[in-house]
Amino acid sequence: MDARTPTHPDRELVDAVLRGAPGAFERLVRTYQGLCWHIIYRMVRHPDDAQELCQETFLRVHQCLHQYRYESALKSWIGQIAYSIALRHLQRKRIPLFEPAADEEAGSPLENLGGDFDLEQAFGDAQAARRLHAAIDTLPPVQRAVLTLYHLEEATIPEIATITGLASGTIKSHLFRARLRLRGVLEGPLGVAV
Repeated sequence: MDARTPTHPDRELVDAVLRGAPGAFERLVRTYQGLCWHIIYRMVRHPDDAQELCQETFLRVHQCLHQYRYESALKSWIGQIAYSIALRHLQRKRIPLFEPAADEEAGSPLENLGGDFDLEQAFGDAQAARRLHAAIDTLPPVQRAVLTLYHLEEATIPEIATITGLASGTIKSHLFRARLRLRGVLEGPLGVAV
């Protein structure tokens, strides 16, 4: 490859923002606001707090963009900031972030990550979608965030690891536990949360 190959779109966008190109930061916000909202809202579950924390995230991105070193995708870097801001918010409010360890399931949670439960199929109709969202809301904040990143943002396990700072095995465990819990809620009588 020639050293003059086109730059990566992340680099182009970051460079444009750093040099103050008109509309560049707004483009960055438009591109990544859905990611921030998915992460933060799924963790804090309060629209006003989520909106404030999203604004805080982009303020932090603007202040620290000069420190971005292209070691990960810009999406992962921004997601990491959103995740850490939401995490600190929950810690300040003393909200439990994880399930108690006493809830261990039998067998390895790393077995069969995909399982036979299809989240996309659960969205088949409006009633199932409402039940699914209600069931997701019963999950602990970190599981909600990991599930959202994996299924809605289609982030890979390594990308989620970069965003959350969690080990890959821990992420797989959270996904397994979340799916297991959702399956129980959605396959229960009338899909009523237990």
